[in-house]
Amino acid sequence: MDLLNTLVEKGLRRELPTREEALAVLATSDDELLDVVAAAGKVRRQWFGRRVKLNYLVNLKSGLCPEDCSYCSQRLGSKAEILKYTWLKPDEASQAAAAGVAGGAKRVCLVASGRGPTDRDVERVGRTIEAIKEQNEGIEVCACLGLLSDGQAERLRDAGADAYNHNLNTSEATYEGITKTHTYADRVDTVQKAHAAGLSACSGLIAGMGETDEDLVDVVYALRELDSDSVPVNFLIPFEGTPLAKEWNLTPQRCLRILAMVRFVCPDVEVRIAGGREVHLRSMQPLALNIANSIFLGDYLTSEGQAGQADLDMIADAGFEVEGAGTTTLPKHRADALAAAGGGCGSQASAGCGTDASAEGAGCGSHAEAGGGCGPCGGHAPAPEPAETAGAAANQARTDLVAVRRRGAGTDLAPNA
Repeated sequence: MDLLNTLVEKGLRRELPTREEALAVLATSDDELLDVVAAAGKVRRQWFGRRVKLNYLVNLKSGLCPEDCSYCSQRLGSKAEILKYTWLKPDEASQAAAAGVAGGAKRVCLVASGRGPTDRDVERVGRTIEAIKEQNEGIEVCACLGLLSDGQAERLRDAGADAYNHNLNTSEATYEGITKTHTYADRVDTVQKAHAAGLSACSGLIAGMGETDEDLVDVVYALRELDSDSVPVNFLIPFEGTPLAKEWNLTPQRCLRILAMVRFVCPDVEVRIAGGREVHLRSMQPLALNIANSIFLGDYLTSEGQAGQADLDMIADAGFEVEGAGTTTLPKHRADALAAAGGGCGSQASAGCGTDASAEGAGCGSHAEAGGGCGPCGGHAPAPEPAETAGAAANQARTDLVAVRRRGAGTDLAPNA
């Protein structure tokens, strides 16, 4: 297929595809899907081999957000029955992070709901970062606290943060239809502040909110222009109690095409499968590892994810390996550029970048991965369907896979890591 050959050649050269080529990836047929995955896999292996980076979310403050992001279970007016709690203490957050590190996570993403941090919040998160790094040598920390004010990114960097996550989520043209309490430009400004401070910029998108192919291409091109080191791809989990509760627009095939388009447009960055992978990719998750080189381990911000051991088994069974702490995530040219800019992940052996959807996701951000990223409970798989009904159900939304998180940080139950 000439299109895919062209995209592979451009990806190996880090050359930007045309918009027409990116749109053509999203328009490929199911018959061509494996060819699309194989082509994107060639680009992925060129820059990241067969390594998979593991990231772990710690929700520092859950719910009670004044913003109105339609996708988010923590939004103003949300009726979703999620956990709500104020700031975890530094030692509590460090203990929560330890569960992910024990499971092989290389990066801990610290997420807090809200429009953006106060200076006191930044000090609080700084103490949390210090506590985590004291207990876990070589671990990367990504902060995801919402919109940043002047000087806050520098203070987070000085406290030891390696990266900052704030997702663009969707195209500029459609952003106002998703959120009205802040603007697309506000999000771009925060990513630029993080970048200028020498933090590794982590910014991604949420697919499945009713956007067009053109919107998806627009936001991915914007992420490339912002030069994000890490691009989390979240798949909307339509939480009951939010405005997008009925938006079940994704199939596993659609998700794979979106991931492939992101890889072709951003060939040498960390592409992370973030919130919603379990719900929308389902049994095709291993195929997605041929395109993306990073995932979240265990639970998300407000939803339950696949069991951590199931993630590790999936990676091994698919022929991939967990990226070790002594390996630099980013290709050398990106790691060197980040180091020259003043630090962050990628500048040391344990470097890399990431974020989540309920990470506020895959993303983090003010909730980039919060409502947009969620997953099912790994320990409560639905009973098998009778053979005669399985085919009919294949094209229906699997709402039974959505489970609100009731364990981990902010609870007395052990996390799913």
